[in-house]
Amino acid sequence: MAKILVVDDAAFMRMTLKDILTKGGHEVIGEAENGEVAISKYDELKPDLVTMDITMPVMEGIDALKGIKAKHPGAKVIMCSAMGQQHMVVQAVTAGAKDFIVKPFNPERVLEAVNKVVSS
Repeated sequence: MAKILVVDDAAFMRMTLKDILTKGGHEVIGEAENGEVAISKYDELKPDLVTMDITMPVMEGIDALKGIKAKHPGAKVIMCSAMGQQHMVVQAVTAGAKDFIVKPFNPERVLEAVNKVVSS
């Protein structure tokens, strides 16, 4: 079981991911609606893993990923992207993301990615 921070500007997406993760035996210890909040929540909660949306207001997911990795090099982050954002996924992986999952979420794929990254 991992302690997870879910970051997405859409409350519905956070709720969907939270549902998938808790049914998969994980604990969602925090949520953030943009990258700025994500960095401060990471500092505060020290989660095992972060699911990070790429496109958000205030601060994009890739900038938040870089901010978290700068302070916490061992941070494990899985990026979430909508279809057609593959070029951004490459940027995210280059910036240190461990994996990526595509929206709309496939519960099996989400849990496979989370379990793989947590155990790595």
